[in-house]
Amino acid sequence: MSLTDERGDTSARLDFEGLIEQHYRSLYQFAFSLTQSESDACDLTQQTFYIWATKGHQLRDASKVKTWLFTTLHREFLEYRRRQTRFPHYELSQVDSELPEISPARINQLDSKHVLQALSQVDAVYQAPVSLFYLEECSYKEIAEVLEVPMGTVKSRIARGIAQLQKLLASSGSADQARRESHD
Repeated sequence: MSLTDERGDTSARLDFEGLIEQHYRSLYQFAFSLTQSESDACDLTQQTFYIWATKGHQLRDASKVKTWLFTTLHREFLEYRRRQTRFPHYELSQVDSELPEISPARINQLDSKHVLQALSQVDAVYQAPVSLFYLEECSYKEIAEVLEVPMGTVKSRIARGIAQLQKLLASSGSADQARRESHD
């Protein structure tokens, strides 16, 4: 499936599958950093590409595709969060028996999972800027466009978010150390 700009310019044609191949991973990682759930991250990413398929032709500047996709995903996440408060989900402990076993590949990712869990405890207003900057390597300008806030706000939110993340990781590290010492 190919999409063109409003003028039908073939040089601006964006191959839908190529677009997915190019941006899926980074969009999924951003969604996962926001939701902390593989299935919710998949849903958000899929919804973002669905919206692109239906509305992407309205984008006039093909160089803004990445920003458009991240902005759309962030808006969908905010809508998801509003729905989640209206319709709460079950706790993992309630469906523990239905969860899959942890694979060896997963064990290798535990350190990053620990950081992502800590990131989920950072104030919500700081999560997206920190995720976009450190996990997706977006520029301040791109983050400002995605979140629709001034660049100075992006910089301060990243600084404050990192400060919170460092405190959470430090307190988590000392709690882990205390547990290890009590078992010795």
